[in-house]
Amino acid sequence: MDIINKDYRPSGEIRFAVFDFDGTISALRCGWEKIMLPLMLECMSPGAEPSEALREEAERYIDESTGIQTIYQMQWLAERVNELTGVMRPAQWYKDEYLRRLALSIAHKKQALADGSEPPENYLIAGSSEFLKALAEREITLYLASGTDHKDVVYEAELLGVKDYFAGIYGAPEDRADCSKEAVLRMLLEEKNISGRELLVAGDGKVEIALGKQNGAFALGAATDEEKLRGVNPVKYSRLLKAGADAITGDFIEKEEILKVLAL
Repeated sequence: MDIINKDYRPSGEIRFAVFDFDGTISALRCGWEKIMLPLMLECMSPGAEPSEALREEAERYIDESTGIQTIYQMQWLAERVNELTGVMRPAQWYKDEYLRRLALSIAHKKQALADGSEPPENYLIAGSSEFLKALAEREITLYLASGTDHKDVVYEAELLGVKDYFAGIYGAPEDRADCSKEAVLRMLLEEKNISGRELLVAGDGKVEIALGKQNGAFALGAATDEEKLRGVNPVKYSRLLKAGADAITGDFIEKEEILKVLAL
């Protein structure tokens, strides 16, 4: 683990933690970008080979938007399609089509977990379950916040055996464009009246890291390699560095080192 912000080290205050799910704990949806990109290009350049500039634009947006609600990504797509082609469709149409394609691509993984033919460890970032358990044993109250639809997050967390570690699971509402991550942080800071110094925010996207920093939390970047389940993804590392992460790890195998940095 790399300590980025050497001036901000927790000293025993942390009592709550908010975790992102996809790419931070779960690798079930590994490769979602490869589903979203073709959809975007097909819609922005219908019936024709997309230009390199258009491909770069879509790739850049996907990278920058990692971690936000899917509906927001599809709002961007709907606007760009309208600008480029004159076609007007609601963002929900694009979201439904994206989720349909994604569901088809990961259905075999979910089935394998459900029928026991594969163990959860095949789709968990290395050490993540043990790290969550260690935090829970230290009486840290854990929350899960994701840009993925709520029912899917709950079900996938159950399939992976991590659901019970969390006091609350907050996925994206299916019928509203609300940010679950921002909502959870607001709930903790306002309703539970805690300070940012009492909060750990962990994730692989700039959204949760930036939100954590804005609210004074210790931001742990998870630069995970979702294919290997361990080690550092350099693209994510760069993204998290720019987002202001206080520390960055590739996985949670060395949980004792991370706990030491968190003074837990």
